[in-house]
Amino acid sequence: MDGRGTHAPPLHKFEPLRRTALNRLFAAVYACAIIALLYRHAQTLLHSATSLLSFSLSLSLLISDLVLAFMWTGAQAFRVCPIRRKEFPENLRKIMKEEDFPGLDVFICTADPYKEPPMNVVNTALSLMAYDYPTEKISVYVSDDGGSSFTLFAFMEAAKFASHWLPFCRGHNIMERSPEVYFASTYHSWSPEIENIKMMYETMKVKVEHIVDKGEISDEYIVDSEQREAFSKWTDGFTRMDHPAVVQVILDKSKDRDVSGNFLPNLIYVSRQKSKTAPHHFKAGALNVLLRVSAVMTNAPLILTQDCDMYSNDPQTPLRVLCYLSDPALQSKLAYVQYPQRFQGLNQTDIYASEYKHLFQINTMGLDGLMGPNYLGSGCFFRRRAFFGGPSTLVPPEIPELSPAHEVDNPINSREILSLAHNVAGCDYENQTNHWGSKNGLRYGSLVEDFYTGYRLQCEGWKSLFCHPERAAFLGEMPITLLDLLSQCKRWCIGLLEVTFSKYNTLIFGSRSMGLLMGLAYSHYAFWPIWCIPVTLYSFLPQLALLNKVSIFPKVSEPWCFLYVFLFLGAYGQDFLDFVLAGGTVRKWWNVQRMWMIRGLSCYLFGSVEYLLKSLGISTHGFNLTSKVLDDEQSKRYDQGIFEFGVPSPLFVPLTMAAIINLFSFAWGLTEFWDNGSNKEGLALQMVLAGFIALNCLPIYGAIALRSDNGKMPTQITVISIFLSVALYTSANLILKQ
Repeated sequence: MDGRGTHAPPLHKFEPLRRTALNRLFAAVYACAIIALLYRHAQTLLHSATSLLSFSLSLSLLISDLVLAFMWTGAQAFRVCPIRRKEFPENLRKIMKEEDFPGLDVFICTADPYKEPPMNVVNTALSLMAYDYPTEKISVYVSDDGGSSFTLFAFMEAAKFASHWLPFCRGHNIMERSPEVYFASTYHSWSPEIENIKMMYETMKVKVEHIVDKGEISDEYIVDSEQREAFSKWTDGFTRMDHPAVVQVILDKSKDRDVSGNFLPNLIYVSRQKSKTAPHHFKAGALNVLLRVSAVMTNAPLILTQDCDMYSNDPQTPLRVLCYLSDPALQSKLAYVQYPQRFQGLNQTDIYASEYKHLFQINTMGLDGLMGPNYLGSGCFFRRRAFFGGPSTLVPPEIPELSPAHEVDNPINSREILSLAHNVAGCDYENQTNHWGSKNGLRYGSLVEDFYTGYRLQCEGWKSLFCHPERAAFLGEMPITLLDLLSQCKRWCIGLLEVTFSKYNTLIFGSRSMGLLMGLAYSHYAFWPIWCIPVTLYSFLPQLALLNKVSIFPKVSEPWCFLYVFLFLGAYGQDFLDFVLAGGTVRKWWNVQRMWMIRGLSCYLFGSVEYLLKSLGISTHGFNLTSKVLDDEQSKRYDQGIFEFGVPSPLFVPLTMAAIINLFSFAWGLTEFWDNGSNKEGLALQMVLAGFIALNCLPIYGAIALRSDNGKMPTQITVISIFLSVALYTSANLILKQ
């Protein structure tokens, strides 16, 4: 099916995945098996009512399986009608002239020049400025939430380089328009022009990295009074958490030209006002400031939100978006077009499952067949109108200059425009209004502002589309240490629970607003942290029972045993099939399911506990950045597929405890079988489970006993875990033998 009718050339089409019918059939069979399992649990619970111990064991298993059943039910929403789309940007210019292309405002967010090096942000911005799109239609806004003069300096240098880089990219029709990526590639040919451009880039890079390392911008780098005036805003009282708003126009498309004589895109640096007493709302607050500042200065109808480390890998990306926005059948309710997040530098087997193939590709195609994918935080093209109420209800902003229909008449560098831009970037501005963060802009109330914003927009009646071309539209960096990945995921868990326990609960409010399938799909994500319940219980309870010769699963000879086997193999088999058909490998899939277990015992568990403590007023949480700075030794170990521990984090304690207890319970189970134990059949499933988890824990055993590098498991974590494992076993032994 296409979106232009029979007379015009097609701009896009979609088709359902072939396995959809099989997915539905399997879901029906598997649901019957789940009902049978819950029936058995109910029977066991009734029969064990006379024994407190047996009742507690049965209840724990029932709770675990109820959670697994609920999460499986939510996942089926992704499999009901998944679709695959294709665009034809080559047909776009046949029906549209460049002067008819909508304006594009690009939002790039950064927050710390040490964790997110300015040169990474510069490369992202340059790759987006070099789109195959009319330059007079592009405006790039850089939000620096760290309020760093180093970031501003980097972009002043980047503006000079852009006057050479942009015409070079278009003249040679290169695809990798991030300079760092292009010059690191071995595919480009050599020529005096390329060598000259490379020298310019290296000179800029050395200069920017030097001022960051030195910690100050020397007078030798300030070349004119305009730069001096810009940097004069950084006074002694200017700190990252307390400073006035800074809006600096670096490039103005009405007057700045490249070396070929063509106008350059607008480039504007924005650092919103910060105050220790005003709420920050983290990234959502920064994006809302960009939304207001851009409305005052350019007010383009199309907005791209982009992470600072996700560079453009395809210069035709915005043209693919226009293939959908040009379709009258889609225009009225289309809020955004989402691209998948894809990453460069993944090691061969993706040991940390950083690719998140289910989240960013498989499940997203399933959502695309319903009301559209959730907002993933980066690589997303929005219609500005979507931030101001539902498709049929416009929520007017407090001043007309912020309206999506407002036409900007004055130059962006005019005193009137800059004064208003500084005003709307002030931290007190939102305090005087009632709509920002609730009815207008990105939504506040969750650390996962992207998930929450997309969810709220779709509850208002907006739809979205998933654009997944063969060539990645964007490529970014991912954490290369386990602690960084788990810390990032823990923050997600806290934010998801904030949505779950709000008045906009995905299961109740979401199902009522979007329909049951979309409500279940969003609930599968919103309830992510409760994975910790079955993962933790199944990682310890059967194993401790095994060590005490207590059987909690059916005997191998009993028919119920085959039900357990079917449920286990069915869930894992379907997940494996989805993953491999989406282009994954067997080794990568194994690491994905291993990381599911690791997250369940660490970030899911700690995120749930931290949210609970925060809800009780016992502790608070904040927005922690993932470091984008790479250590050479860590990078080397990551490339070799070696797990990185190194830091004595509490997140590693439950993992190590599970590794220890499962190894010993599996070893004890083997000795029992060799000694012809009397209860072999009753303990067989528990021993298989312990062996399966122990197999998943191989990297942990290596980090504890076989490694001497800086990435090994810290000794204090090992000692604490052994002590707690012995204490847990002793306690279980006393309870189970009563």
